[in-house]
Amino acid sequence: MTPKHEKQEFVTVLVRDPRIQKEDSWHSYIDYEIFIHTNSICFTRKTSCVRRRYREFLWLRQRLQSNAVLIQLPELPSRTPFFNMNNPNHVDHRRQGLQEFLEKVLQDALLLSDSRLHLFLQTQLSPEDMEACVSGQTKYSVADAIHSFASLNRRFPIEDEERKKEKNDADSDSESSSSGLGPSDDSISCGCKASPASEES
Repeated sequence: MTPKHEKQEFVTVLVRDPRIQKEDSWHSYIDYEIFIHTNSICFTRKTSCVRRRYREFLWLRQRLQSNAVLIQLPELPSRTPFFNMNNPNHVDHRRQGLQEFLEKVLQDALLLSDSRLHLFLQTQLSPEDMEACVSGQTKYSVADAIHSFASLNRRFPIEDEERKKEKNDADSDSESSSSGLGPSDDSISCGCKASPASEES
C-alpha cells in the first residue's frame, strides 16, 4: 500500500534575533540566529541553531562561488557605510536579505553538496576552522563537528527521539573517541529558541 501523499522534503531556514555583540572596547557587531528545521537527507542534523555575523556570510558566499563557478549565486544585502546597527530598520532589512540569500542557496542541489555550507549552518566553527575541517587538516570530520556542536548545546525534541533510537541501536561495548572538539555536556545551552518551523521572526 502506498501512502496518499508522499512525504515531501523540506528545509526551513529562519534568520532572526539580531544581537549586538562587543568585539572589544571600541568595536561592536551584530550577529543573527540561524535556525534550521528539515527532513532532508542532505543534513546531518534535522534541527540546528547557530549565530553568525555578516562577514561570515560574505565568506560563505565567496567560498560557495569559488566551488560552483557555473552557478550564479544570490546576492547578499549590500555592505553600506550608512548601515547603523542601532537603527531597527537597517538591521531588519539586512536580516531579511540574509534569510533570502540562505533560502535561495538551500534550493540548489550543487550548493547543498558543499560541506562548508553545512558547517556554517550547523556548527559555530570559525571560517578558518571550517576550511581546515573541509580540507582534512583536523582530527574531526564534518559530521563529527556537527554532532559535537549539537551535543554541546540544548537538544530539540526531535533530536532527542533520534538520539534514543541511535542509542538503542548502538553496540553497548563501543567506546566513544574524542573528536578534539571539546567535552559533551548536554547542560550547556546556546540560547537558541527551539520553536516550530512556522514561527515568523
